[in-house]
Amino acid sequence: MEARNRSVKDWFAKIRMGQIVLPSFQRFEAWGSNEIATFLTSIIRGLPVGTALVLGVSGNPLFRWRTIKGAPEPEEGINELLLDGQQRLTALWRSLKDDYPDKTFFVELEPENEEEPRVVYVARWEKNGKRYPLWANNPDECWKRKYIPVKLLDPDNEYEYLKWVDEAAQDDLKVAREIEREIYKLREKIANYNIPYLYLSDKTKREVAIDIFIKLNTNLVRLTPFDIIVAEMEEETGESLHEYVNAFRREVPRIEEYTEPSTFILSVASLLQDKPPSQKGFFQIDFSKFIEEWNSIVEGSKALTEFLEEEGVFDNQRLPTESVLAPLAALWTEAPREGDHGGNTRTILRKYMWRAFFTNRYDKSVPTAVFQDYKILKKVLKGEEKPENVPIFDEQKYPLPTKDQLKSARWPKYRDRLSRAILLLSIRGGAEDLANGSKISPENIKYREYHHVYPAKWIKENYGNEYEEKANIALNCILITWKTNRILSSKDPLTYLKERCNANFIGEEEIRRRLKTHFIDFEYLAKNNYDKFLEYRAENAENAIRELCIGKSWLP
Repeated sequence: MEARNRSVKDWFAKIRMGQIVLPSFQRFEAWGSNEIATFLTSIIRGLPVGTALVLGVSGNPLFRWRTIKGAPEPEEGINELLLDGQQRLTALWRSLKDDYPDKTFFVELEPENEEEPRVVYVARWEKNGKRYPLWANNPDECWKRKYIPVKLLDPDNEYEYLKWVDEAAQDDLKVAREIEREIYKLREKIANYNIPYLYLSDKTKREVAIDIFIKLNTNLVRLTPFDIIVAEMEEETGESLHEYVNAFRREVPRIEEYTEPSTFILSVASLLQDKPPSQKGFFQIDFSKFIEEWNSIVEGSKALTEFLEEEGVFDNQRLPTESVLAPLAALWTEAPREGDHGGNTRTILRKYMWRAFFTNRYDKSVPTAVFQDYKILKKVLKGEEKPENVPIFDEQKYPLPTKDQLKSARWPKYRDRLSRAILLLSIRGGAEDLANGSKISPENIKYREYHHVYPAKWIKENYGNEYEEKANIALNCILITWKTNRILSSKDPLTYLKERCNANFIGEEEIRRRLKTHFIDFEYLAKNNYDKFLEYRAENAENAIRELCIGKSWLP
């Protein structure tokens, strides 16, 4: 990338000959009249107006393109794409060409309470074939107001201003010379004013240019990769990606419980076209193929949400990593779902998902790792590859967590992968409320609260200050209803177990069973022994993890 300078006169030459155009993903004009007037004022006062971003073109442009609003169609070959600076150059071009039907811009030479000239605009309208207000068409009336039309400063038009001077001066040579001097100074300022730009060579790769554009573009509402892809798809196919996303929300309503649909859809589409689920992959999507595969994307996503619910993953708040969503949906589009083959699919995908939750495979270089696993999993489900060849299934490189790691995993309200994965074990086990016995579900999980099995205050009082941090860990957390959370409050386990047994007609055995859905042992709670409770729960978690990570349908 190279910093360069270019005068307004030279920018206009580029625009006039059609040598510089806009990529189609650029939004259309957004500046209002005040913003344009302020921008023009900065130029005539010699103030900086920011830097543009230009991509060199050699041969066919990297992106579909359109001309700058009001500019002629290219007469010669395109050699530049304006990636950033559209609002500024469009405003400059259209105001100096008097191309706005609803307004005209003027330099006000003697603005009230200001020492330097400024640019103002006058609203215009048509009536009976005339353009109002009429005075704005009359040089003499304009000069009485000390207004000079901005169009007279157009560096492409060398002589029009001389005619305007004669009409404004009304045959007064002294006034004519005064007006001519003022206009000449303004014309020189405009023509030679420098608008710098960053230049990307024509050897720049498409994805690199987009990445730089997204990072450097100066719009108030910044473009995202999705915005660019929307424009590219509409230009190529005439179809609106926004409409596809809205339809997807209607057809797969549960997906929004897990992730934002637009990026998810692009990730699935990329994988189905054998591309990584990353920005680079998104910009390589074949949109015609995307449309052909749309029904598969929808059906695979429906199967994904059903699978997640069956596995006890109900929402994003408890989801250890979103990295598994797109590959699972893509795999479900082609995977067998019925009979023995369907059972094998479920086993493989269960193993894959839970290993993603309990190993560090997707803690870094996520798109690359996902893509590697997906390609081989796809072959495994077709019987063309052995499961042990899937990288995430490599026990040596990606071991399951040790008991000590389980004991140190933080409180699951944090976005820690392991903490959330531990909590999911009890959700998958049914996670019944200790007081009313209601089972956790996709509908009620949002009303459940995180509860310390052993209250932090009790742990500190009985084990000392060094145990304070040890209270806020995943193994000491369960989800219960807010009402039960208020009932249990900060009572020690023995006390609330006795209260639960006495409060329920069903007795101790039922309380034992409810605790088991959280893989908690009644005896250790009754003894108020926190260390042994953690040891027992860690062992149970280890067993559960081992079962799920080989594809078994574990239940406590």
